Amino acid sequence: MTHPAIRKTRELILAGDISAAETHLATIAETEGDRALVNVLEEMAPKDVLAVLREFDSSKESVVNLLVTPEQFVQAVVLERLYGEKLEEYAPRLRSTMNAVMYRSADACSDVLDCLSEHDDGVRVLADYFTDHYDALQSLAIHGEFEADPDLEAMLAPKAANTWDAERVDELDQGLEAGDAMELAKVRVQRSEAADSDWMETAWVLRHEFPDTFALLIEEIQQRLARAREEAAIQAQAPRVTPDMGDDEDDEESAI
Repeated sequence: MTHPAIRKTRELILAGDISAAETHLATIAETEGDRALVNVLEEMAPKDVLAVLREFDSSKESVVNLLVTPEQFVQAVVLERLYGEKLEEYAPRLRSTMNAVMYRSADACSDVLDCLSEHDDGVRVLADYFTDHYDALQSLAIHGEFEADPDLEAMLAPKAANTWDAERVDELDQGLEAGDAMELAKVRVQRSEAADSDWMETAWVLRHEFPDTFALLIEEIQQRLARAREEAAIQAQAPRVTPDMGDDEDDEESAI
């Protein structure tokens, strides 16, 4: 039987009063217990759960963040990609929302990543989550650390514009061949060094506990970088539109 609180929560969400909706859900936990709220969240539409999750993140704690199950959370968070927002606009919010759930307890990060690994859109969600840190993820795959020691000679050598990404992707291609990429890049950092309760620790856990998903994530990153280079090249080759000077020439001729 559907819990009566679900309809009220839905009405508040549709009215745009997310804080009131969250308060209403929190009251269930206070009066009926945490298990009752977990059951309510299981019955709620994923888009309604997401509406509350988007409002409360790692900087603004909510009982929903604390009690939503990994399965419920993943069902909700994959919808984020369907809202049509630009990646650079929603990626920071996505990361904050995910961090609020993944770092609420010691095992939550692994539990959420496990569910994401099983979801068809899981790798794409992870690529969105790591949007601002593709270089570090590639370095972790290639060198086993988030920032490889710089090659001073290579840094001083003259390079054509926009060649760095292509070179890194070529190197990554070589390192990820034959299905043994994870054997080629032994991680050189301990979890304690990456324990930021944010993207770095998430990458560390992903690399150690879900190597197959990590490899798929690197492939997704490669494809995104390749598309970005192609789009940049097309824009660079597009002819520039200049003002039509024909009328001015006619005016000059008539004046003569």
